[in-house]
Amino acid sequence: MGFALKKRGKKSDFDRAADGSMTLIEHVRELRNRLFLASLAVLAGLVVGYLVSLPVFELLQRPYCNLPGVRDADGVCQMIQLGPADSFLLRLKIALWVGLILSAPVWLYQLWAFIAPGLHRHERRYSYAFAAIAAPLFAAGALLAYFIVDKGLSFLLEAGLTGLSNQLEVTRYISFVTNMILIFGVAFEFPLLVLMLNFVGLVSARKLLSWWRVAVFIFFAFSAVVTPTPDPFGMTALAICLCALYFAAVGVAFLNDKRRGRGKEVYAGLDDDQASPLQTSTEPVGAVPTTEVPAPIPASEPVERPTPIDGRYDDMT
Repeated sequence: MGFALKKRGKKSDFDRAADGSMTLIEHVRELRNRLFLASLAVLAGLVVGYLVSLPVFELLQRPYCNLPGVRDADGVCQMIQLGPADSFLLRLKIALWVGLILSAPVWLYQLWAFIAPGLHRHERRYSYAFAAIAAPLFAAGALLAYFIVDKGLSFLLEAGLTGLSNQLEVTRYISFVTNMILIFGVAFEFPLLVLMLNFVGLVSARKLLSWWRVAVFIFFAFSAVVTPTPDPFGMTALAICLCALYFAAVGVAFLNDKRRGRGKEVYAGLDDDQASPLQTSTEPVGAVPTTEVPAPIPASEPVERPTPIDGRYDDMT
């Protein structure tokens, strides 16, 4: 009975980490355990990714195989392999990418469970919403990148020198496609940064809307730099999508400001160079009340001599 009551009143590791009662060694041990679980999840995802790497490779190869003149008489899509181990290393690379994606819920949860005790309750709530939005945005950016590769690859090969073979080296081609997917996916996370600045109170929605010209210029310049294809189609598609996401984020910021009552402060309607009105008060100032003399602090009791260490060590020391 006593054991049950003691166990019921015992704090969990999350509560102990949140209130600061967990020691440094316990934090290190928790980090080690969570890294171990995340590594097991990535290893399991790597095994599954290796099994499905061939269908994934065919999916990434499809924009290239749709080009004219790259298939032989039997209809096989021909690519060039420079080294004897390039094919195997490429399969491992694809398996690792797939494994990271499949195991993302596990290692992201382990990362979140380690840093969540240091956040406030409202910060955790915002993190849940941002994480739920981040995954669809990254997927939308990846789909746009795949579509641009499918449409822009023929432009790259036809706009160059004529008379050259269209066969591409397999490692460089897969790196080209995966880099496009990664760049577009990360670029689509920019609206979350805008919303984060607004939700924490650093930037208002009106200020974000006043920066729309600068934002549009930065989006087009960013798209022109990071897009590997020199054709205007890919750059314009990425810039337009980023502009649409920016204005959508500004709309959500306006709703957030309206819900919190921002913009209705005392000095909201004043210009930067206009002096604020002074509030004068004619109430008389009364006498300062007398304070009581505090009682003297008793002398401290002697500290007991610490007991010697028994010499036993745990797994961290």
